Amino acid sequence: MNYRIEHDSMGEMRVPEDRLWGAQTQRSVQNFQIGVGIETMPAEIIHAFGILKKAAAMTNAALVPERMTEEKLSAISKACDEVISGSLNDHFPLVVWQTGSGTQSNMNANEVIANRGNQIAGKRLLHPNDDVNMSQSSNDTFPTAMHIAASLIIQDRLIPAAEALIETLRRLEAENKGVVKSGRTHLQDATPVTFSQEISGWRSSLERDIELLKASLKGLGELALGGTAVGTGLNAPAGFADNVAKNISILTNKDFVSAPNKFHALTSKDEIVFAHGAIKALACDMMKIANDVRWLASGPRLGLGEITIPANEPGSSIMPGKVNPTQCEAVTMVAVQVMGNDVAVGMAASQGNFELNVFMPVCAYNFLQSARLLSEAIVSFDKNCVSGIKANREKMRSNLHDSLMLVTALNPYIGYERAAQVAKKAYEDNLSLKNACIALGFMTEEEFDRVFRPEQMV
Repeated sequence: MNYRIEHDSMGEMRVPEDRLWGAQTQRSVQNFQIGVGIETMPAEIIHAFGILKKAAAMTNAALVPERMTEEKLSAISKACDEVISGSLNDHFPLVVWQTGSGTQSNMNANEVIANRGNQIAGKRLLHPNDDVNMSQSSNDTFPTAMHIAASLIIQDRLIPAAEALIETLRRLEAENKGVVKSGRTHLQDATPVTFSQEISGWRSSLERDIELLKASLKGLGELALGGTAVGTGLNAPAGFADNVAKNISILTNKDFVSAPNKFHALTSKDEIVFAHGAIKALACDMMKIANDVRWLASGPRLGLGEITIPANEPGSSIMPGKVNPTQCEAVTMVAVQVMGNDVAVGMAASQGNFELNVFMPVCAYNFLQSARLLSEAIVSFDKNCVSGIKANREKMRSNLHDSLMLVTALNPYIGYERAAQVAKKAYEDNLSLKNACIALGFMTEEEFDRVFRPEQMV
């Protein structure tokens, strides 16, 4: 491998000839051999750095044109566009397990953009610190990248995935309107519901989760950029913070504003905690829905068997013909991961000491993993399972009429205590509720038939 010599304030470093990063990135590569190739800085953070660096250059060109010339702005903007597109991802090798401020990832972005900008300009035009990092600090760029990445993944991936699943559930509701089945509480038989009512509970849960996610966007829309090192805005020109937030809004077509208190924005991650809480709420509801689906589909002969789900692949290496609810299992495993990530996000957010939080990379890593996994799991669950759910109406009817909890319909006529005796006798003597009630002398056959209407109990 061929190398070139790069230097920083600590001296010279050998950098692979074909890589765009510089000395500070190379030092991090060598000093943090932790999770290499596996737990690298999320692509969403790199994408966000491309956005904020371009916005910062645009702002500097407007506020300090003598320092950020049109030539420099053009080179930085073109290089940032390549970062945003993902075409330079191979030049961002750093792992999550680095400095807790994300300084090395900020410098990775500065070095890559500067070197690529210089290639575009055909000369040594840009300096990573003086030009690409102008009016910024790692301490305000990394939390800004976190908020941009979090806001974009929620709006562009997670909410659309949940909305598509809601539409599938809405279709299933309409298809199963009026189909009556046994309700269940505590995993025990309960009074009847319609299958569409049961599905509506799933749908409504997801709709509420979307409301919670949208509520988190206001906080995520407040950006730390402009606070520089400790929140005072040292070395940033007047008006930089508001102007750069406007430019980020233009570049993303999303709503961003300057955080009103930069001392808070640099050290507190409560907006990330709040937003991840909404993601966890969605994961909890997906866990419940997936569990309901696999219980209802259990069997096919010895379980509930009230619905069928698509048979996507063989379920056993030894039992021929076995098919498992694999999509449900994937969703529930993802939900568990999200719940675990929530602990990590909360613990990381608690580590704000004085003017800076120094657990930001791990906070961003877990947040983005949760949003990414959950988005993909919901899309897969919708496409490969929920969209193919079919009600086994005969099984639903059979289970409904075998349920002892239909005795609840008799409460107004014979009272709770006698109704309990009917249920107990029916269970112990393997009788129908009707025969048990008649045998106990509580009602005649005609009286029972007149008031016992399971389909009207919903």
